[in-house]
Amino acid sequence: MEAMKVKNLYNLEETIAAPLLQEAQYPWEVLGKIKDFIVELGNSLPEERFEKRGENIWVAKSAKVAPTACLNGPCIVDEEAEIRHCAFVRGSAIIGKGAVVGNSTELKNVILFNKVQVPHYNYVGDSILGFKAHMGAGSITSNVKSDKTLVVVKSREEEIETGLKKFGAMLGDNVEVGCNSVLCPGTVIGRNTNVYPLSRVRGFVPAGCIYKNQGEVVEKR
Repeated sequence: MEAMKVKNLYNLEETIAAPLLQEAQYPWEVLGKIKDFIVELGNSLPEERFEKRGENIWVAKSAKVAPTACLNGPCIVDEEAEIRHCAFVRGSAIIGKGAVVGNSTELKNVILFNKVQVPHYNYVGDSILGFKAHMGAGSITSNVKSDKTLVVVKSREEEIETGLKKFGAMLGDNVEVGCNSVLCPGTVIGRNTNVYPLSRVRGFVPAGCIYKNQGEVVEKR
């Protein structure tokens, strides 16, 4: 489905991970490649702008990392990013320029584009968040189905088998997710879409819409 392809979800000029995503048709195809990509890219980052803070952990000198934050490699924290009090980066995470990872937020196997905000009590795993995407307080990605079967991305037109057991959410540029929402495994949300607070989202949500509930998605005026 065209709307779910990398080129229609993301502005690749807004991520250090562009070379990885350019290789893919659908964004979830790179989830298994993030770890190795970070190690390869990290070793090529300029020392005048980035410092190595442990095994396969690269942090831009202009980034702010709270003393209580926990960073596990492989990980890249790009310029002007902010990692706040008690954030937990489990590993395989790319945190874009000017991104905010907040109090008690946990990241695992993710790409956060530039200016992404996951600022309060969020869990983001096996996911890709586009430029300026924002997850409200308490909103999370659920990355494994309860029956542990492989994730299928569903839309009205078709179903795409991903072959993945772990797949959280693909959020396009400028997506807004309301507080305490759950993005179920295999969620894909198009650019500039808003999700109401307390939502349970599953499958594909088109660009430029307001998601009110599973049966009510309306175009923005």
